[in-house]
Amino acid sequence: MLKNLASHLFSDDLPRSKWLSLLLLAVLLYVVCAPFVFSGARSLNVAVTICVFLVLVGSFDLLLGYSGMVSFAHAMFYGIGAYGVAIALHLMGPGWGAILVGVAAAAATSALLSILMALVSLRVKAIFYTMTTLAVASAFGALVLRLSELTGGDDGRSFKVPELLTPGFRPFEEPVFGLNFTGKTLTYYLILLVSVALFFLMLRIVNSRFGRVLEALRENEFRAEALGYRTLAYRMAINTIAALIATAAGVLMSLWLRYVGPQTTVGFNVMLNILLMSVIGGLGTVYGAILGVVLFVVAENYLQLVLLKASAAAAGFPAISHLLEPDRWLLWFGLLFVLVVYFFPTGLVGRLREVAARGHNGQAH
Repeated sequence: MLKNLASHLFSDDLPRSKWLSLLLLAVLLYVVCAPFVFSGARSLNVAVTICVFLVLVGSFDLLLGYSGMVSFAHAMFYGIGAYGVAIALHLMGPGWGAILVGVAAAAATSALLSILMALVSLRVKAIFYTMTTLAVASAFGALVLRLSELTGGDDGRSFKVPELLTPGFRPFEEPVFGLNFTGKTLTYYLILLVSVALFFLMLRIVNSRFGRVLEALRENEFRAEALGYRTLAYRMAINTIAALIATAAGVLMSLWLRYVGPQTTVGFNVMLNILLMSVIGGLGTVYGAILGVVLFVVAENYLQLVLLKASAAAAGFPAISHLLEPDRWLLWFGLLFVLVVYFFPTGLVGRLREVAARGHNGQAH
């Protein structure tokens, strides 16, 4: 019964690898227990970033991994969600009504832009879609900087959230399992629950008949069209769905940070990070978003600390110590990325599943 329940929950797309299952379980335990186990703000921020970005990267994989569509506007939709809530709370005050207005406005804007981009570019070759998304994302980034009265320009926009989500709110007088619950803790678990729900939604999408058609379009669009599938309608649909999920990720992150800025949302560096995480984890598998995000976020937050200690330990060797300086963490992460792509061309999830399949076939013989 439990096996059938798990199969239904995961849309019959189980990890299919013992090691992948263990890694996913470890990630789940970390994000669930982080507020109880870790007291520092860094660990909690890392856990939140993992939750939000697994949604963002997973939605990007719906386009690139499952549909074969290369979009450079995904960070823009993430930014629309973040700015939508931020502007609404800034103008209307810290109320739930403002959050609903911001979410509705952001979702409508993202849906409209994604449909317009699809109508303009998807009727022709895929490269035009890619170039269109790049142009629209660049224009949106410039617009964010221009509308400084609303967005805060280069400095970004800070805002207040409802009292229930603030660190000063205390729902319980006594600690719960040693943890003093605050509004920040409630915000964390709200983000976690929504992220998990969106993850299972993406699994359902890619394992449905709709998802199978998307994979057929990716492999051979002409054959799928010859079979009677309306390719433009399917591509428009997944383009809009992915945009809305990315918008939801932006909403979650803005509520956690209570701040939104161009460099943390619509900057090209955000789009580049999304692409890196997708490739590292493995394209064409929602599980890859989890491993790619975890590896990238942990490296971004802790690699500098490791290099700092390594540089101090190698102080007697100036050349080595200079290479191990914390400011050079991107160099070492770039090297790590090259090694992952070289040794795991199908990503971490693809490689783990290949190893599991070979072991299963060996036992069968």
